[in-house]
Amino acid sequence: MKHCVFFFLIVVGCMFMSAVPAQKPFTNCAAAFVGDKMVVNEYSPKGTCQLTTTATGDLSVQTVDFSPESTKALDKIDFNVAIRDKATGTLIMYSGETFRQVPVQQVLAKCKKGDHIVLLTLDNRYALPHNEIVIQ
Repeated sequence: MKHCVFFFLIVVGCMFMSAVPAQKPFTNCAAAFVGDKMVVNEYSPKGTCQLTTTATGDLSVQTVDFSPESTKALDKIDFNVAIRDKATGTLIMYSGETFRQVPVQQVLAKCKKGDHIVLLTLDNRYALPHNEIVIQ
């Protein structure tokens, strides 16, 4: 009898778990920031991301709230960093570490002009369309 009650509770629990709606992918806009400045020049399909080798501040990926008057950074999210080599197009992980922010000078120290810093989100709730930053 004990086993029947336990089995019944497991079945009911599974039914409730399957009724929970799944989160829809890419429902939150995100952008790369250095310090408090968004890296992309225009958050649209035409937008481009560029940094000079002398940029300073913390590199982060943050959710963004857009309004007609302003663009506001909200919350920092976890991300990984890779570097795309200009000469070969090879993508190399910068670090196995997951970041909320990283000093951009540390990343730039491993880059040459023409390389790309590639930012990878870890959660498909966040849309990061401008995920490659060209080094000038």
